[in-house]
Amino acid sequence: MIKKTTHLYFLRIFSFLVFALLFILPGNAQDSLQLKLGGALRFNYNLSSWKDGQKKRGGDFGYDVFRLNAKAAYKGIFLDAEYRLYSEGFGGGFLKQGWIGYNFDEVNQIQLGLTQVPFGIQKYNSNNWFLNIAYYTGLEDDYDMGIKYIHTGDIFEYQLAFFKNAEELKFGDNTEISPNRYSYDIAGRNKEINQFNGKLIYKFGKDAKHRIGFSGEYGKLYNLDTESLGDHSALAVHYEFTTPKWNAKAQFITATQNPINADGESRDIVLMAAYGTPYEVAADFNIYTLGVSRNIPVKLGPISSLQIYNDFGFMQKKTESFEDSYTNITGVMLAAGNVYTYIDYAAGYNHSWLGGNFVDDFSSGNADAKWEARFNVNIGYYF
Repeated sequence: MIKKTTHLYFLRIFSFLVFALLFILPGNAQDSLQLKLGGALRFNYNLSSWKDGQKKRGGDFGYDVFRLNAKAAYKGIFLDAEYRLYSEGFGGGFLKQGWIGYNFDEVNQIQLGLTQVPFGIQKYNSNNWFLNIAYYTGLEDDYDMGIKYIHTGDIFEYQLAFFKNAEELKFGDNTEISPNRYSYDIAGRNKEINQFNGKLIYKFGKDAKHRIGFSGEYGKLYNLDTESLGDHSALAVHYEFTTPKWNAKAQFITATQNPINADGESRDIVLMAAYGTPYEVAADFNIYTLGVSRNIPVKLGPISSLQIYNDFGFMQKKTESFEDSYTNITGVMLAAGNVYTYIDYAAGYNHSWLGGNFVDDFSSGNADAKWEARFNVNIGYYF
């Protein structure tokens, strides 16, 4: 059973941080409301090697997502929110991010709400439309409910955060989290709670810029059946190199989940969910990723630039009987005014979204799996 003192301890921390954000801040900013609205409409074409019917009809082209973005500021407090509306089969409508914030000065900021978890290379550890393999295990472009402090100096950047839980939509006493979300979170009979994150980046170089980063997170897992607290943790080290034409990013992640499940349920597997559907993920794993991109300015009608890239990811599962997972995505992004188009050839091995059986590719996997591929074109108008 969870002790009341544990709940009270975290509640006091969270309440203090919220109090600091709302009441200690000075009010010497603009008095008029500033509001900016934007968004995007995206369509998607794909042709998959494992779908015989789709191959016979030459692929499928349809609706991807409509999203709305809102940014507002008043008396020094600002807001940043993004709502996405997918088809019903991919979770329908949900908030990707939504937080309020305050800039103490040019280098120090605080955010409260559904905000990006400070972990690894950000904003994305990838160049393509699919993101990299860490995203599918909740460790790339993840968003949770909490409070975050950001310092952005000339040489060092650091972020400190406390997340009370992943985004909660049901608020029941014994309800599982909804799978209708953008970023992957632990689901099923376990819930992420009381998570701490820290991230440090060292920067150097002028014409060629270098970023070396270290990230860590530790949080609890509350099991709805046993009412006991397990835990989860992850560490990452990364390096990023950028010039006006080139970008390279490399990252190593090690992660462990220790749920206290009911008797008879495996502790080598956790359930994770996003886009309306849950699947299994190995509880303990390492992830290695490497991405390279090249920017090319062009004048081809409305097309003003190309970005050619390759992103590789390897998920090494620590349970001996599990099969590892891989992905490699080669593609190009075309910019033409407000239209951005990603053309990707995405290959996967034991990858739920690239030819697998979806349910257990990122957990036990399939020893008889083979590489599958998907040719994908995503076209978006951003406003």
